[in-house]
Amino acid sequence: MTAAAPTRRLTEFSHGAGCACKLAPGLLAEVLTTLTPPNAPDLLVGTETGDDAAVWRLDADRALVATTDFFTPLVDDARAWGRIAAQNAASDVYAMGGRPLFALNIVAWPSSELPTSVLAEVLAGGAEIAAEGGFAVVGGHSVDDPEPKYGLAVVGEVHPDRVLRNSGLRDGDALVLTKPLGIGITATAIKAGRAPEELVARAVASMTASNAAAARAALAAGATGCTDVTGFGLLGHLMKMAVASRVDAVLDVAAVPVMPGVRALAEAGILPGGSRRNRDWVAPSVDAGGFGEIDVLLLADAQTSGGLLFGAEPDRARSAVAALAGVGVAAAVIGDVRTGTGRIVLR
Repeated sequence: MTAAAPTRRLTEFSHGAGCACKLAPGLLAEVLTTLTPPNAPDLLVGTETGDDAAVWRLDADRALVATTDFFTPLVDDARAWGRIAAQNAASDVYAMGGRPLFALNIVAWPSSELPTSVLAEVLAGGAEIAAEGGFAVVGGHSVDDPEPKYGLAVVGEVHPDRVLRNSGLRDGDALVLTKPLGIGITATAIKAGRAPEELVARAVASMTASNAAAARAALAAGATGCTDVTGFGLLGHLMKMAVASRVDAVLDVAAVPVMPGVRALAEAGILPGGSRRNRDWVAPSVDAGGFGEIDVLLLADAQTSGGLLFGAEPDRARSAVAALAGVGVAAAVIGDVRTGTGRIVLR
């Protein structure tokens, strides 16, 4: 049973919606340029390309994957928020080709405004996702904060020779996306009280769905390049992959899955600020052709617990999509890549 609703809706405490609350990508990039990347022979993946998680080699057959992710409420059901946040954090491990081992809770809570019974529901949701994913939540840290926030620090494992990286796209790869877009717009509509119940249910189901099967499909297809699509949107994460991999990407806009009803909300002006910031950030690298602003904003929509985006040889990419359909994951081939300089062309 979910705890009794607080006097105020959870989303009323949030200045934004889920991963749309990330720092603007341009601002974050500026800050990161001031840091000196660590230099260690066993650090297989660090900060150089802004990958999804760090990877540290233990020996010839084992490496640790470490990541953290947390955000403000994007739904009003406390347990659902906990489930979404936990799945979102674990997704970074899957995006590296690994599997989660254990996690620690990260909690910021307005103790004078929200009862601890609501926090208990959030934590229970996170624990449920961990149990379903075969890993454990073993403690964490909390602070008193006017704005509630929740997430996990996750540690996983991967074979050092099977790490998926955002720099691994190859000339000729077909691009596969494993979840539909539209979460940022939906979360903004929820906060405004304008989201249809059917769309809310569809969005929660998508955000709480694991990317474990998608990671297995990517590895089986021979993928070397992979990321998960979250706060920087499909265009932002693809641009980072293309730059790091030294390729250009061509997106088949009609093939990109978008949740039903989301376009109508976007056309009505319901768009998160994070999606607009993403659009501005990627604009110099995107050739939109004849596509309008709404099309581009949908592709830049800030996702929370989005799908995996990976590249594979075209026949193997199509086989991966078919295999994922067999386990209930509605993936799609959405474009291809070729040697280049990090540009994205919409067709």
